Amino acid sequence: MNKDLVSIITPSFNSSRFISDTIQSVLAQDYINWEMLIVEDCSSDTSVEIINKFIEKDSRIQLIVLDINVGAAEARNIAIKKSKGRYIAFLDSDDIWLPKKLSIQIQFMVENNYGFTFSSYNIMNENGQLIPKAIYVPMSIDYNGYLKNTIIGCLTVVIDKEKVGCFEMPIIKSSHDMALWLLIMKRGYKAYGIQENLATYRLVSTSNTAKKIEAAKDVWKVYREIENLNVFKSFYCFLCYTFFAIMKRTYLFQLFFVHRKPI
Repeated sequence: MNKDLVSIITPSFNSSRFISDTIQSVLAQDYINWEMLIVEDCSSDTSVEIINKFIEKDSRIQLIVLDINVGAAEARNIAIKKSKGRYIAFLDSDDIWLPKKLSIQIQFMVENNYGFTFSSYNIMNENGQLIPKAIYVPMSIDYNGYLKNTIIGCLTVVIDKEKVGCFEMPIIKSSHDMALWLLIMKRGYKAYGIQENLATYRLVSTSNTAKKIEAAKDVWKVYREIENLNVFKSFYCFLCYTFFAIMKRTYLFQLFFVHRKPI
């Protein structure tokens, strides 16, 4: 199986409650050729001390400490620029991967010659208890489809830089991952989904994604200011986005997407 280096991009801000679980889930991967670039974005807690303890035991983990707070998008971009891997994977400091996440996903990409992939994922609460709902994904999605349905979970994405070329995230507070996926899709690449749950997303009350109104505003900003859609198409896409945001956590979404053929 392909053993190219995977660069794992992890922004960290006041992540002391969860960062140990996140790093442990990377250390547990059965795909061992990886580097984990953690960008410490001026935390006021003990995140740095916790991360350094892991670095002492495993040199594949690297810590980049910033002098000023730049936000998650720029923190990710800093790590992307310093990365050495062919593959770029994203994992936030409060989420976790299942042990076979990288091996399954890299093999899926190599065997099918895919440059951009994502997967289904589980959901847990702040205390790490699984919620009896999972986010199931389509077998593929393209630019026009993703405008209306932001189904791709950042914690599940792996991108082959040799195929899609260089990239960075637009600098907005939230939805910068959405804007990046659209950028790559505009280059002509579809995103291909793995139906198996390979990661677990943590619902945290202080995360950007938990601030639904703020996140919705940034989705609108992506439509109007980054994708330059007119107001009518933006409104249509936003209605679809809202519908699928509700639907994707229901059984109906499972029936509609999981066993569909690639788009």
